[in-house]
Amino acid sequence: MTKRAYNFNAGPAALPLEVLQQAQEQFVEFGGAGMSIMEMSHRSSIYENVNNETQSLLRELFGIPDHYKTLFLQGGASTQFGMIPMNLLSEGKTAAFVQTGNWSNKAIKEAKLIGKTAIVATSEENKYTRIPDLSELKLPEETAYLHITSNETIEGIQYSEYPNTGDIPLVGDMSSDILSRPVDVSKFGLIYAGAQKNLGPSGVTLVIIREDLAANSPKTLSSMLRYDTHVNNNSLYNTPPSFSVYMVNLMLKWIASKGGVSAIEQYNRDKTNLIYDAIDSSGGFYRGAADAASRSVMNITFRIHTEELEKQFIKESEAAGFVGLKGHRDVGGLRASTYNAVPLESCKALAAFMSDFQQRNG
Repeated sequence: MTKRAYNFNAGPAALPLEVLQQAQEQFVEFGGAGMSIMEMSHRSSIYENVNNETQSLLRELFGIPDHYKTLFLQGGASTQFGMIPMNLLSEGKTAAFVQTGNWSNKAIKEAKLIGKTAIVATSEENKYTRIPDLSELKLPEETAYLHITSNETIEGIQYSEYPNTGDIPLVGDMSSDILSRPVDVSKFGLIYAGAQKNLGPSGVTLVIIREDLAANSPKTLSSMLRYDTHVNNNSLYNTPPSFSVYMVNLMLKWIASKGGVSAIEQYNRDKTNLIYDAIDSSGGFYRGAADAASRSVMNITFRIHTEELEKQFIKESEAAGFVGLKGHRDVGGLRASTYNAVPLESCKALAAFMSDFQQRNG
């Protein structure tokens, strides 16, 4: 095999080499069935065991309480932007949002199509460079739920702590930092995440939902759009993205082998600190795009003082084996995504490249 790239893609993103190699070994035949897991019925006992084991691993690693259900759905987080208000935003209620960037804006846009919405806090005036102060958060009367985006991949900002909403359900889009750090799931009514950043390949979306919220799914909705449909059928109502769920299974076992979510959190901080240190010690050659207090441990956004140098940085980094360092087209600049599976060695290599690039162009 040729040398693997230094993969800093924002998603689909890096997967551990060990996981890829195990999947390769089991690709043609899985579980002694004489066929790949992609070829077998999702009603088979072999696949049902994978489905159940993956849920159990999630519960153990993420500390999911017994009165929550874990679902493996399709359509990505983008489908959840509409499915959540369809299920939770009833007549006369308001969906409240904290507006922190591109992905929260997309969630707001979709919810407006379903019912009444309110932006209760925003950092738009700061160009989404920080998480807004939520210490004196006031929610409208008859609030159905408060929605937050725990980590904004494009702007590179992340919540350090979550708001306490009392009896009002807190809904969290954790697509880009799920299982990257411990979370008190009991603070949330619903958590959702696309798998393609920290949990596995694209194709499956994780939903963690409190049982009482799922049970109240409106019976007027199409069956596929109701959470209770998937709860009552153990995520097997229709054909699931079976290979993606299997890959999530392997990824969860990999996280467990590394010491669990707390150990992964420290590993992620060690990786991220290497790159933030390269930015902060550059004397202004590099500039972090996010406010220091809101910096993401998953997506490091930064700039160089001229666009010409940024273009040169991208060109030279690609030639050196780095992938995915170009900032999102909406904001420009540079971005390194350091999700769970990005190796420490890749971050060390990037920090060294940044130092060398500065010495040659500073």
